[in-house]
Amino acid sequence: QVYVAESGGGLVQPGGSLRLSCAASGSPLNFNAWGWYRRAPGKQRELVAAIASGGGMKYADSVKGRFTISRDSTKNTAYLQMNSLKPEDTAVYYCNAALWSDWQRGRKAGGFDYWGKGTLVTVSS
Repeated sequence: QVYVAESGGGLVQPGGSLRLSCAASGSPLNFNAWGWYRRAPGKQRELVAAIASGGGMKYADSVKGRFTISRDSTKNTAYLQMNSLKPEDTAVYYCNAALWSDWQRGRKAGGFDYWGKGTLVTVSS
């Protein structure tokens, strides 16, 4: 069984920063990419950032230049550093560990696709 768990959400003022962490545990950990997604109130879930085992990264246009995804393979952990936060970044953020079959098209292979329960980020003054 595999478990994925996020931490680090909370309330922050506009312009502030937060760092989310995500840890995967259990076995087998046969995945090749981490992803951070978010679901804002009344909206569909969207991919915020992803990082592949080879180091490739991708970001949603709305967060480019403000958010940074990273990982520590030795700890099976991923991070999302969020700077210059805006009220529109308010959402539940979900961590995903998955096996991707097509990085360019963002397609998953299936078979290994695990999600955390989410952590709430609220950006408000």
